[in-house]
Amino acid sequence: MQGASAHRTHQSLRTMGTLARPRVILLTYLLAAMELTCLFMQFSILPYLSRRLGLDSVAYGYLQTTFGVLQLLGGPVFGRFADQRGARAALSLSFLAASVFYLLLAAACSPALPGVLLLFASRLPSPFMHTLPAAQMIITDLTGPEERPAALGRLGLCFGVGIILGSLLGGTLSTSCGIHCPAIAAFMANLLGAVISFTCIPAKTKEASVDAQATQPGLPKASVFDLKAITRLLLLPSVLPVFLVKVASGFPSGLFMVMFSIISMDFFQLEASQAGYLMSFFGILQMVLMSNILHFCFLMPGLVFSLCSLNVVTDSMLTKAVSATDTGTMLGLCASVQPLTRTVGPTIGGLLYRNFGVPIFGHVQLAVNFLIFLFLWRKPMSQKGDKAK
Repeated sequence: MQGASAHRTHQSLRTMGTLARPRVILLTYLLAAMELTCLFMQFSILPYLSRRLGLDSVAYGYLQTTFGVLQLLGGPVFGRFADQRGARAALSLSFLAASVFYLLLAAACSPALPGVLLLFASRLPSPFMHTLPAAQMIITDLTGPEERPAALGRLGLCFGVGIILGSLLGGTLSTSCGIHCPAIAAFMANLLGAVISFTCIPAKTKEASVDAQATQPGLPKASVFDLKAITRLLLLPSVLPVFLVKVASGFPSGLFMVMFSIISMDFFQLEASQAGYLMSFFGILQMVLMSNILHFCFLMPGLVFSLCSLNVVTDSMLTKAVSATDTGTMLGLCASVQPLTRTVGPTIGGLLYRNFGVPIFGHVQLAVNFLIFLFLWRKPMSQKGDKAK
């Protein structure tokens, strides 16, 4: 049975062929850009919907925290699911969960329904909403170690597209057609994404030898909820320092992005469409950064650099540090970093913003970056010493 399964996986990959792999990767980029567009459409209307439903800043913080906690818990499990069931199943599951998410969000916009209850209920599918990590898993499986950083880096372009289109569409559609319109459009787009991913992405994207290694005879079948395996992977000497750098360096900029909707309404007094234009500007600058690093020196401060370049570098390092059978779990752990920020960010960010104002986010970023710089400055020296020994 194991040999037949490995043979079918080999036949699937061989049928896909070297010419078809770029097409699968391109399709993965398009699906990721579409889902990120829907996500930023939701971000652009959520604070205004919350205000319309009567939620204050504390209740809005609870809403964001609920979303963050559920995604934080779901990230590693989602990665394990992808390693065992395949990246296609994981991508399809993510789109289906997002469809339920946006359907409930659209229902919360209806005055005839209990909006607050449905708004919080819309967070329930979020443990399975990890389209970007699923896309990273497919690209990781279909690229070699040498080309992987560039391939993962192009997902930063998809992120920029999502910011631009999602922020523009969210603000424009909610202003012209009603606040429910972006949610309905996102629901339909994610249903389409589920169909495309299930019918066009190969069932198995890992090599046959890797698939066989994951199901060795005589060993008990690993569980998706095996927390010991997830912890073991995280505590590897080649993983833990990089993962801690990823968490610490991304936290300040993530903190600012979590609070951006509140800052745009209270500090800058922006409407939904105006906040969308500002987020689109961030997306354009991020796309410019991903196409030419020299433009970074002229156009953008450290915020966008930390949001795209840091993720590309650390994700590439972490997927290379583990075996091919564990890349999905590793990317699932990486996907938990931003939910961690969304979990504690609203509380910490609210306190900082209320007591110190907007500049405090820049001060925190500078302090954290300086400490990480000192850590990284000493780390290569110790590695050289280890190699010499």
